[in-house]
Amino acid sequence: MSEVAVEVADCRLCPRLVEWREKVAEERRAAYADWDYWGRGVPGFGDPTADVMVIGLAPAAHGANRTGRMFTGDRSGDWLYRGLYRAGLANQPSSVDVDDGLQLTGAFVTSPVKCAPPANKPTPDERDTCRPYLDREMELVDPAVLVALGGFAFQGLCRYFGIRPRPKFGHGVEVPVPVSAGQRRRVIICSFHVSQQNTFTGRLTEEMLDSVFARAVALTAELK
Repeated sequence: MSEVAVEVADCRLCPRLVEWREKVAEERRAAYADWDYWGRGVPGFGDPTADVMVIGLAPAAHGANRTGRMFTGDRSGDWLYRGLYRAGLANQPSSVDVDDGLQLTGAFVTSPVKCAPPANKPTPDERDTCRPYLDREMELVDPAVLVALGGFAFQGLCRYFGIRPRPKFGHGVEVPVPVSAGQRRRVIICSFHVSQQNTFTGRLTEEMLDSVFARAVALTAELK
């Protein structure tokens, strides 16, 4: 996993993403003018033997692109890690920077696209170029339950597992992954993304997020 992390951080395969992440890191937001931005690809974070893998979209420009750790340093991360903490998957409810002592047990957090994209919208080509990194994280962690934060993550997982036709995305929707001989049983659970667009409007509440993580934890026992 450490080798994957180094390769992700050093990756320069998508010119548009490289230009944007480095521009953001150079210009910075006024509130973080004193920060030394990470400005590179952001690998997954958490327990490398986790049964629950949480998959988002991409690093936030002034969150993970600043701190170097997924969902760290922004309000989306505040929501996510509070939820993981309440579910017993994190040792603390906050994620401020890479030295804040946060540890995950039984959970791994990652994204299909490893660099912050302009307007938070990666292109299909960028997603496909980044896929080998997610593939390797998936193989190394080998999770039983995959929590898809948002439709982008859900589409990527359905593509990864060859799920056709793709079920309609919705909060709390569960999709069993087709199992081949010798493979473990897996389930995808959908959740609205923890973006401010959803949390500020009440489309996603903490109770809704808690229900997804509680179900994910329960499923890990059922799938063993």
